Amino acid sequence: MVEKLKQEYKVDVEWCPFYLYFDTPPEGRELSEHIKRARANGSEERLKQIADHYGMEFHSTRRIYNTRLAHEATEYAREHGKGNEFHRVLFRKVYAESNDPSQWEVLRATSGEVGLNADEMQRAVESGKYTANVEDQVKFAYRIGVTGVPTYVINDRYAVVGAQPYEVFKNALGQILNQKID
Repeated sequence: MVEKLKQEYKVDVEWCPFYLYFDTPPEGRELSEHIKRARANGSEERLKQIADHYGMEFHSTRRIYNTRLAHEATEYAREHGKGNEFHRVLFRKVYAESNDPSQWEVLRATSGEVGLNADEMQRAVESGKYTANVEDQVKFAYRIGVTGVPTYVINDRYAVVGAQPYEVFKNALGQILNQKID
């Protein structure tokens, strides 16, 4: 869907980190009863429908993962011109293949799959090179009012919250493009 928007509207898409559960320990944690109940009541049904529509698999995560390393690895990939590819492959590994994005073997496999040097990526992330950058981006997201994922911020001014069908984005972009410039 993002690729289709990029082609149709000639927009740039930049994935930014956000911690939905900022206090998740490095090893992750079990799903809360609240999340389990919401899933049992069909809270992820729309995600499954959207994935089906685009011919993609979707599996609910089994735990709450700590995504700090994944965000920092994504910054390494971005620095090397592979940020969007890395993000797309990592999403597939998590949501279609049920992998844990806090594990080095998952991040290293993702790195290799997009043509990056996994050893170099791991060394750079473990050195802390991207920690402050990711922290600053997460703080910015909280500051502008992001409270859920995904949240799509358009022109630093408009937000589309949640996993929405393509038509929602198309309508939002159409309205923004048709607005008169003051």
